[in-house]
Amino acid sequence: MNINSALLFLRVSFSLFLLVLHGLPKLQNLMSDNPQFASIFGMGEILSLVLATIIEIVLPVLIIIGYKTRLASIPIILTMLVAAFVHHAADPIGVKEKSLLFVCGFITIAIAGAGKYSIDKK
Repeated sequence: MNINSALLFLRVSFSLFLLVLHGLPKLQNLMSDNPQFASIFGMGEILSLVLATIIEIVLPVLIIIGYKTRLASIPIILTMLVAAFVHHAADPIGVKEKSLLFVCGFITIAIAGAGKYSIDKK
């Protein structure tokens, strides 16, 4: 296995976890009759939910295919930092753990880039 295969695995695995376990449930919440979400930085519940949904669905897809990978990682990193240190500020580290693990993975992706197996390299 080489570094490009490892980068492909990292991109796809972290992005799929974010997309399936966080993005799609947010989309279902947004489409429900009574969407509920935390109002972040005074933006309101719906706008906060829309932004989080876009970030957790569209950007992981871009990262999976390796398009604008480094740039697409930045809003995800910021969203996960907000989740850990704003939304879950009073919670124990165990609650923040998922967000922080995503931060670590997507920082690695932002630093390393998409690798050879990506649209960015075509």
